Amino acid sequence: MFGPTKTYFIGFGLVTIAGGIMGYVKARSTVSLSAGAISGGLLLVAAFLLPSHAVVGLTLGGLISLLLTGYFLPAFFRSRQIAPAGMMSVLSVMGVVFAILDWMRE
Repeated sequence: MFGPTKTYFIGFGLVTIAGGIMGYVKARSTVSLSAGAISGGLLLVAAFLLPSHAVVGLTLGGLISLLLTGYFLPAFFRSRQIAPAGMMSVLSVMGVVFAILDWMRE
């Protein structure tokens, strides 16, 4: 039942961690590294809480996705750059959609 959402949160978490590492390597941004590691780590935790603790996992994954949407979507509209803002905007919105759809099925 939660298989696709769990898989998505794992992939999204890993991409977010990788993006933080890339931000650090490219721009020496410790903020990118920290934010990527924390948000990606929390997405992985959300994934591993599914399905045994579905409410907590969906809430955590949806909340992190919503926060990332709130950061990256305005950044994309300002910069019009596909990477990283555009890609992270799409991934974040998809995370919110996955969480809501599974929440409705719960």
